Amino acid sequence: MIGLNEELAARHAAGDPVKIGLIGAGQMGVDIVAQVAMMKGIDIVAVADIDKARARTAFATGLLRGQTVEAKDAASADAAVAAGQRVFTDDFRVVTAMKRVDVMLEATGVPEVGARAALLAARHGQQLAMMNVETDITVGPLLWWYAQRKGVLYALAAGDEPAACKELYDFAEALGFTIVAAGKGKNNPLDRHAKPTDEAWAKEAARRGLNPNMLIEFVDGSKTMIEMAAVSNATGLQPDVRGMHGPRTSRDKLHETFALKEHGGVLNRAGVVEYGIGGVHPGVFLVVTTSHPRLRQALVYRDMGNGPYYTLFRPYHLCSIEVPLTCAMLAIRRKSNMFPLNRLVSEVFAVAKQALRPGDRLDGIGGCSFYSLIDTFEAATAENLLPVGLAKGAVLKASVKQDQPIRYDDVQLHEPSTVLTLRRLQDAWMAGRVSEQELLRSMEAV
Repeated sequence: MIGLNEELAARHAAGDPVKIGLIGAGQMGVDIVAQVAMMKGIDIVAVADIDKARARTAFATGLLRGQTVEAKDAASADAAVAAGQRVFTDDFRVVTAMKRVDVMLEATGVPEVGARAALLAARHGQQLAMMNVETDITVGPLLWWYAQRKGVLYALAAGDEPAACKELYDFAEALGFTIVAAGKGKNNPLDRHAKPTDEAWAKEAARRGLNPNMLIEFVDGSKTMIEMAAVSNATGLQPDVRGMHGPRTSRDKLHETFALKEHGGVLNRAGVVEYGIGGVHPGVFLVVTTSHPRLRQALVYRDMGNGPYYTLFRPYHLCSIEVPLTCAMLAIRRKSNMFPLNRLVSEVFAVAKQALRPGDRLDGIGGCSFYSLIDTFEAATAENLLPVGLAKGAVLKASVKQDQPIRYDDVQLHEPSTVLTLRRLQDAWMAGRVSEQELLRSMEAV
């Protein structure tokens, strides 16, 4: 990010701000609007939300000045932006087809919307900034591949824990450290069976001004699994055990907790993704080591401890507030701060939150039907486990006990579904069953 302030100032001086089309005007989306209102050289020219009133008021709530108008199609939206107006709509396809949008910023958290929006935006030459980690862990490798074929970039947005972890990872890898663990802090108490319909959690959500499902996806651990899977899929780091260890620890004990077992820690091996409960949130961390004797001595002199493990700690992650920086990097530098590898390293799958019976329909992440766990992609594939990004709307064909992983064979998946179609293509591509030429033809038909 070094020097990006100067580049944004230059765009401001030239009267040519980076133009963002925002999809999703929930809490995070409105925070982004507010942050952009305080910045130079970047602007949000269009907001789409399924709730049109929410899309319209996002500009006012975020104090982003200017006349706002509704647009029913991309042509009228572009004309409005050319006339100095801002656009709101309840159809995200209006935004993804606009010529006067440099960066499509997806902030819904809904895998189906994220997949469709990314496809359409890439086809129209827009850079792809994704706050939608749920889409990324499901079909991110394929979307990154497709974006490249369309001459645009794909990036997970700065500020959320995955990108903050990746920032530390890049720093440590560039310096030649051995990375033992990358992780985040979890602040909410872990309750796998928490439901948005529980009276206590519903009251807590209201107190915080949150959608109950958003709160529950943090409380039941699903969001932590999803976020660390994104880190895994971008770096190659893997979960050490199913669901990760998630021990109680503190910032000053991270290098002791996330050490190998023979050195008093919890880990069976190095090179893992993890999370800690206790005094770590809102920070993210890396635990690293080095075999170089001179560097170990130098780290002692720099107050990093006696080793052999050392903590690199970022004490904050400004979710949504840092996101515009990713949009600026994409548009100005043509550089992505975080994207997945060309394969899934980890999978996040659905586990029954309560006993499920044939005919039951799965609700979404943070709902009443399931919670999420992470494991390696190979392990999840061997057991035929259902990715959480495909779970919503699936209907049970067989009974599943509480705390039992849900398998593909247990459900009838919801169709038609863009994210499901892309996932099937991605699985075939990763398994070598389809050539890149065939893959591109198939994706153009989606």
